[in-house]
Amino acid sequence: MTPLHRHQLALLGEAGWRSIQDRDWDATARDCLAHWAAERLPLVVTRQVASAGEDAVALGLPAPGRWSRRRLALSVARSEVLYFDEFPSAEKVCSHLPMAARGAWRALCAGLKAVHANAHVYGSYGWELLSGLDHVRRGSDIDLWLSVADAEQADAVTACLQAFSGGSLRLDGELMFADGSAVAWREWQAWRSGQVKALLVKSLGGSALVRSPAGHGPATLLEAR
Repeated sequence: MTPLHRHQLALLGEAGWRSIQDRDWDATARDCLAHWAAERLPLVVTRQVASAGEDAVALGLPAPGRWSRRRLALSVARSEVLYFDEFPSAEKVCSHLPMAARGAWRALCAGLKAVHANAHVYGSYGWELLSGLDHVRRGSDIDLWLSVADAEQADAVTACLQAFSGGSLRLDGELMFADGSAVAWREWQAWRSGQVKALLVKSLGGSALVRSPAGHGPATLLEAR
C-alpha cells in the first residue's frame, strides 16, 4: 500500500469521479468538479481522519479564480485512486516567473541539487502548472516542499532558500522528513538558530508543538511528539 504524505497528488479513475460527482454539490462546485473529472486533473492528499477508516482517503481541490477559489473537501475509497503522484519539480516553474527572476531561480535549483534535495512546487504556482488555469495571483508566494534526510541536510536546504534573491518573489514551503513529518523552512531556521523555542511539526494526522532545544535533529522531533 502506497504510504501517504503531505502535498501528495491523487489521480482518480472513473468510479472515483462518479462517486464524487453523484454527491450533493452547489452549481459552482459541480461545474468545477465536472471540469476536473473531464480533464483528469489530480486532487491533493489532505489531513486524514482516523475515524474514516483505513480504506478512505481525504483529498482536497483548491479551485482557481474561475470557480471563486473554492476549497472543496472530498473523500474517496483508496481503491478509487488510480495512482499517487507528486507536484512538478521546482525547475518547471521557471518559465512562469518574471524574466528578471529566472536567473535567481535557476541558481536556487542548482544549489538545491548540490545538497541533494528534491524540490517540488505546490500551492498556486504548482496548481497552475498542473491545470493551466488562473491559480496564481499578484503577490502569490512560491511554495516548495523539499525532502530532507536529517537536520544537517535541512540546514543546508534552508541556507539555499535564504540566499534566494528573486526580487518581489517570496519563497514559502516545508521541509519534509522521511517519516512524513514536515516543518515550515522559515520556522526551522528560527528554531535551529535559537530565535524561537517551539517548532510546529505537521503530519497528515495533525500537528504538534515541539519545545526541544535547538540543535537537535528530526529524531528528537519524533520523540517529542
